[in-house]
Amino acid sequence: MKFVLRPQHIVSMGGYIVEWEFPYRNVIVVNPTLEPIKIEIPIFDESWIEEHRQLGLEVTPLTEEDNYLSSFRKAKAKLEKLKAEND
Repeated sequence: MKFVLRPQHIVSMGGYIVEWEFPYRNVIVVNPTLEPIKIEIPIFDESWIEEHRQLGLEVTPLTEEDNYLSSFRKAKAKLEKLKAEND
C-alpha cells in the first residue's frame, strides 16, 4: 500500500510500524521537496528508512530513549524555515 506525502509536509509514521522486532518506536518523515512523494506502508524493516531517504525524504527514526515531541518540533522548525526560504 502507498501513502502520498504532500510537498513540504511532515508526518509521524508510528502507527504504520507492524513488526515487533523493529528497533524504533516511531519514525518522523519530512518531505522537503516541492513534489508529492509516495511512501510505502506499513513499515516492516529497517531497509525502509534508507529506501525512503533515497527518495529525497528526511527520515528520523526514534528509539524508546528519544523524546518524540522535541524531535518532531525540531523537524517542523527546519521545515518551516525551508518553506519561508522558498516563498
